[in-house]
Amino acid sequence: MESWWAPRRVVRGLSSMPERVKIAVLMLAMLIFLVAQAPLHARRAALDPSIPLEARMGGAIMAIMFMMPLLAYGLASLISAFSRLTPWRLGPEDSRLALFWALLAVSPAMLLQGLVAGMVGPGPGLIVVQIICGFGFLFIWGAGISVLARRK
Repeated sequence: MESWWAPRRVVRGLSSMPERVKIAVLMLAMLIFLVAQAPLHARRAALDPSIPLEARMGGAIMAIMFMMPLLAYGLASLISAFSRLTPWRLGPEDSRLALFWALLAVSPAMLLQGLVAGMVGPGPGLIVVQIICGFGFLFIWGAGISVLARRK
């Protein structure tokens, strides 16, 4: 939870994290994101039984546990490459740490978003929680990038 009010300090403390732990952080975040989507898929399966819950969750498993990590690695590499165009250099390892930690740090908010989506459904409450999740992710990720980038 400290990542929400002092993300720079948290990421600075994690800067020596080995690569195998970064992968574990990413996969834990993806697992929490998968669990967060279960209430929404259950709601949709109850409203439209033509696609059963098992099929919906199977698709979510494929997307979140297999495709999202590949996209996360690609995005981290892209951010690292773009940093070469600026005076601030962000190594690939540091780019991955900033992104993967931001995903894990925002996962409790994603659980709340999943509950609101599943229990309340579409509406202003869900929009507010989604905005909080989005801004929280961008804030933590940006703070992580800023603390790990090195001036050339």
